[in-house]
This record gives sequence, structure tokens and C-alpha cells, in this order.
Amino acid sequence: MSLPNGKKPVGCEWVFTIKHNADGMIERYKARLVAKGFTQTYGIDYQETFAPVAKMNSIRAILSCVANLGWPLQQLDVKNAFFHGDLEEEVYMDVPPGFSSQSTVGKVCRLKKALYGLKQSLRAWFGRFLKAMLGFGYQQNNVDHTLFVKRNVHKVTVLIVYVHDIVVTGNDEEEVTHLKMQLANEFEIKELGPLRYFLGIEVARSDKGIFISQRKYILDLLEETGMLGCKPADSPIETNHHLCSGIGEPVEKERYQRLVGRLIYLSHTRPNIAYAVGIVSQFMHDPRATHLDAVYRILRYLKSAPGKGILFSNHGHLRLEAFTNADCAGSIDDRRSTSGYCAFVGGNLVTWHGKKQAVVSRSSAEAEYRAVAHGTYELIWLQSLLSNIGLDWSGPMTLYCDNKAAISIAHNPIQHDRTKHIESDRHFIKEKLNKSVTCMPFVKSEDQLADVFTKDLSSKVFHPICCKLGMRNIFAPI
Repeated sequence: MSLPNGKKPVGCEWVFTIKHNADGMIERYKARLVAKGFTQTYGIDYQETFAPVAKMNSIRAILSCVANLGWPLQQLDVKNAFFHGDLEEEVYMDVPPGFSSQSTVGKVCRLKKALYGLKQSLRAWFGRFLKAMLGFGYQQNNVDHTLFVKRNVHKVTVLIVYVHDIVVTGNDEEEVTHLKMQLANEFEIKELGPLRYFLGIEVARSDKGIFISQRKYILDLLEETGMLGCKPADSPIETNHHLCSGIGEPVEKERYQRLVGRLIYLSHTRPNIAYAVGIVSQFMHDPRATHLDAVYRILRYLKSAPGKGILFSNHGHLRLEAFTNADCAGSIDDRRSTSGYCAFVGGNLVTWHGKKQAVVSRSSAEAEYRAVAHGTYELIWLQSLLSNIGLDWSGPMTLYCDNKAAISIAHNPIQHDRTKHIESDRHFIKEKLNKSVTCMPFVKSEDQLADVFTKDLSSKVFHPICCKLGMRNIFAPI
């Protein structure tokens, strides 16, 4: 049959999967009708596809607040989430396999609800969920659009959603109970109890705090790569590694990219491998044997302590602090510097970053100053996130730097010759200092925690920094 406006029906197929519990045991077998979204045409049967998903930085910041404030932490799951999304476009689909008969010859299905596999499914689902949450009286956070907050005098309820996984916390028990009832009336909700497993991250809570790790993920990765029996390494990357492009025998690109991609996801709970993963991810376009050896070195390090993760403890405050550092001209290929920072909320590590700078810095002070700008941006973002929840921090946010030249430039507006290449950063940082939004005390190099995100440290320096970052291994024998 002919369809209007040149539309073509989307293909479909049945997909059979097995869903596992957090311990790896089989929970149930699933069969799902999935549309072949790759046959859709932009502008005809779909328009925009973007929909926000929760940021891991937001999730860790909330976990730190929960640990410091003693709030409960509960998890919900929306069953068949994409089926709740309302389609705005006209989308036609072939008759599903198994339903073909004489009466269906030459006919197609018109979809009114979203279906798994359609390009706009996630956007349609989030639009429906957003409409429901606003109807419940919640406000959408402007910093992270997947975060919803409802405040009532001194009580607050917080919900964060990642596709169909929902985490609810707050100090208003009545509102949490009421929210569950409202969600159950609107969608098909499954209560999973206290948060234990979220996006492949294992969560354990005790009187010492909240611990997150990816132990099962690491063990599965080691088994997949055949490295369960390998000799462990004491650090994720060799000191003075001198990795660069184009040297060594080429290796299979797809396999290398798949391994590095899995390590990137693993760095959500393992900041101690962030620098090493950042180095090996620079050679995705042309991996060589030396680069693959560096990836295996990371895996060997993970073998030494697969259960290590981050502990969010109760420190009795919600201060915002950050450490920034830069490795000047550290890249052999283009002599660009590596910026790094790590930020703490309530004494717990919640965000970190290590990345090559976009341009070549002409001095160590310039490289450090660019890192200071990134750290300042992150502190302001965290302040906005907590402020929208109702957890304001009145004092200045502390940004620690071990470069006296960078600190001097930040406080002295006269040094034009030294700052003409970073003029916008200088004015931005100076403005925050003048308004007492931030302060920049000097920290000794041996106490600089951001070193682990910018340099290949020896194990003697590396392990104490990891301990100060709040990394623990609760699976290690006492």
C-alpha cells in the first residue's frame, strides 16, 4: 500500500535476551519487539532524537550529600519505559513476524506509542516522564536536566533518572511515599528497595558510608580478555612511558577501541586509572602494539584489586574544594600540556578530569592557569547543582594550586605580557576571586592530589594519593 508524504514502513524483529541480577544469576528471559530504526529517514518519520541522561558527576555528588546528611537512598525501575512515550510523528511499521496472514497482506501498522529501536524513542519517553514530574509539582534542575527536586520548607525530595532507572532520596519520607504512588499510577513501576546496583555500578552502604565499585564489571572484563590469571601490576601505567603515535606494529583497531571503551566506562568509579585511560584513548585512530601493551598494563593493575572503589563518608559538612594541576608539554607528539582537576563535595571525591589542552602552552604558568580555569568552572557547576537542591554553601569554594606563578597571575591584574594568551580565563578567575566565590591557597607539590590525573607517578607516590582520594577496597582481607 502507498503511504502519505513518501513515508516508508519501518522494519521490525523479535529480540530475545536474558536479564541477570547483580550477582550474575539469571532473573528472567525476555522477548521484545524491536523496530529497525536504522531504516528511518530524518525529516520524514523522525525529527530530533536528543534526550538528556543523568551525568555520573551528578550521581556521585548526590551520593556524597546523602552520605553526609544520612538520607535514605532508594531505587525504582520503570518497566517497558519506551512504550510510555507518545510519538509526535507519523511512523508506520511492517506487520511483526509471526502475525502474517491473508488478512494482513499489503497492510502496515501505524505506531502511536514509541517502540524500542526507534530513533526518537528515548526523547519521547523522557518527554512523557518530564510532563509527569512537572505535574507532580517537581522542578527540573537547570544544571542537570534529569534531576528533579521538590522542596517543602526545610524538607527536600530529589529524583534522578537515567533512561528507566530512577534513584530517589531526601529527608521527606511522606513525599517519597507519595511520589512512589504517583509514579505507580502513571507508569508501571518496580520498587527495588535500597540502592544496590545502578548502571553497572555496585553500591554498598554501612555505618561507615556509601561505597561504589565495579568489581563484577572488572572480573567479567578480565575473563573476556583471558587475563584472570595474569600477574598483577602495582600501577596502571609505566613511569616515563613515552607513548606516541606511529611507532610499533599495527594491531586490530576494533578490538583496541572496544577495550579502551570499556576502560573509559570503568573510570567512573576508578579515578586511579583516569590518566592511563586518557593516554591510551589518544591512539584510537591508529593503535600500535606498544599502545595495546599499555592497555594490558591497565588490566593487570585492575587484577591487583578488582574490588577497589570510592567511599563516600560522613564528614559533617558540604564544603566544595578542588585541586588543579597541569603537566606542561607532556605530549611527545604535539607538546601540548595535560590539565587535571578533582573536586570534592563534603570531603568526598565526586568529579575528576584529565585531558590534553586544546592549544600549546608557552609556559608552565600558562598551562597551570588553564587548569585553574577548568577547576573553577567545575566548582561553580557543583555549587549550582547543590543550590538547586537547596543545599547552599555560603563560604568561598577552595581551589588548591601548587604553582605560585599561576596564583600570582590570578591575584595581580597587571601582568599583561604573561596573560595575553589566556586573557578570558584571567578575567573569569579574577572576577570569582574578587566576589569571594573562590579562593586559591597554595598547596605543596607532595600534597597535590590532581597529580594522579596528569602524570605517570611511581607506585610510591601513586598509592598514597589514591588513599587520600577516598579509594578503598572493602573486599580486601583485614
